[in-house]
Amino acid sequence: MHPAHRPGVKPLPPLRDVIARHGLSASKALGQNFLLDSQLLSRIARVPGPLDGERVYEVGPGPGGLTRALLEAGALVTAVERDRRCLPALAEIDEASGGRLRVIEGDALAIDEAAEVGEGVHIVANLPYNVGTALLVRWLGGERWPPFWRSLTLMFQREVAERIVAKPDTSAYGRLAVLAQWRSEARLAMKVHRSAFVPPPKVMSAVVHILPQRAPEDVRAATLERLTAAAFGQRRKMLRQSLKALPGALEALDIAGIDSARRAETLDVAEFTALARCLS
Repeated sequence: MHPAHRPGVKPLPPLRDVIARHGLSASKALGQNFLLDSQLLSRIARVPGPLDGERVYEVGPGPGGLTRALLEAGALVTAVERDRRCLPALAEIDEASGGRLRVIEGDALAIDEAAEVGEGVHIVANLPYNVGTALLVRWLGGERWPPFWRSLTLMFQREVAERIVAKPDTSAYGRLAVLAQWRSEARLAMKVHRSAFVPPPKVMSAVVHILPQRAPEDVRAATLERLTAAAFGQRRKMLRQSLKALPGALEALDIAGIDSARRAETLDVAEFTALARCLS
């Protein structure tokens, strides 16, 4: 990696040296897998588009491989890290970048992100596996839309990534696909081989890119979340069974003209939003 290419980012030692010097082995408990390939990290940093002068929010930077790539792309980075062992390595990056990195020590699930990073931020992260889905559901949820973020560029286990971009009538299609696609556009930006990580995880990974779109009129996010939870909670059952405990759902099927004998995975995103509109 050559941070000297951009004015204001001083050259840094290779990540492997930094990890060795600070004794940073990846923590299984925190779901960590470190990514050290600088070319791959630069490719990930290019997924959101030009970042020069843009604000980026990063979750779980670890020793800061992706952080370096984002700073090299010209971004102003706010990173949240709960592993104290990584803080000295991140402090070195901050110093080399001329103060364009701000590190918050804490749990990403407990942070008021909009208050910390403001509006119009790009979220870019190699998410720790154990909190990735919970954070994504939070970023996609809520009644406020457009959201505080302008784009999401997130690394997941490939199986989770495929669930986010899945189409109806496929085994990967479920609640996550509907929540990611009803008012956003989600695509698989790149696949990442397990050998790129230290230690290599058991599974392949992939980067998903999500852009907010205009939300359908008169649909509450909370209603859609309840509806998809019920519908996909009993995946193999007909909708008349899976939705019967949700007040008003069977009537909503009638109003929306959706056959109650269908199963949840056969409904496309537009049909789910139509149902949620009737329920809202």
